[in-house]
Amino acid sequence: MKITRQFAPADRYLYDFGACSYANGFAQIDTAQDAAYFGSWANPTTLVVFTYCEGDTTHMQCESIEEFAAELRHIDAWNIENGHGPARIDPGLDPAMRNAFEQIGLADLLH
Repeated sequence: MKITRQFAPADRYLYDFGACSYANGFAQIDTAQDAAYFGSWANPTTLVVFTYCEGDTTHMQCESIEEFAAELRHIDAWNIENGHGPARIDPGLDPAMRNAFEQIGLADLLH
């Protein structure tokens, strides 16, 4: 997995409505810690997981579907273990987005 970290002073909404929007193929990864200063997104087509936390960004480019699925399962397990509840992927009302995650084997992580 290729990981790129940067600092981008803003808030998560810059990504919600920009680079990590549904229009760009991303689904939000919902957790109990979501706030203006934190958010995570996943793109099942490009196999990217992106996180914004207080200005720090982490762009994870997975090399395979298996690695992408494992990373999303790791995010879910970490959130449960650390008291932030389960992580759930929100495919919105897009059947194609839902299907993409189901095809990867992540139906159980969808809202």
